[in-house]
Amino acid sequence: MGQKRIHLVVRGRVQDVYFRATAQREARQLALTGWVKNRVDGSVEMVVEGEEDYVKDFLSWAQHGPSTARVDKVETKWRSYTGEFSDFRIAEDRPGTR
Repeated sequence: MGQKRIHLVVRGRVQDVYFRATAQREARQLALTGWVKNRVDGSVEMVVEGEEDYVKDFLSWAQHGPSTARVDKVETKWRSYTGEFSDFRIAEDRPGTR
């Protein structure tokens, strides 16, 4: 299929519900790379790269997240694959986030 990259912003009740840790586990199980972090506005932002089918599987997961989350909206932007990441990590939060 080929390598793909996707940029996601997930809105709803997505902070303080283990969204980032669960996203990291899901991404690693799918052999995806990138990062996830909380944003000041209460959303969660992610950049994910890998095999297209697995990126699509991750996107499907992100539309509901962990059982403790409530996902209201997922903003999705497909980008060109860069290969810049070696793993999937939880990025440092921006100031003012949890």
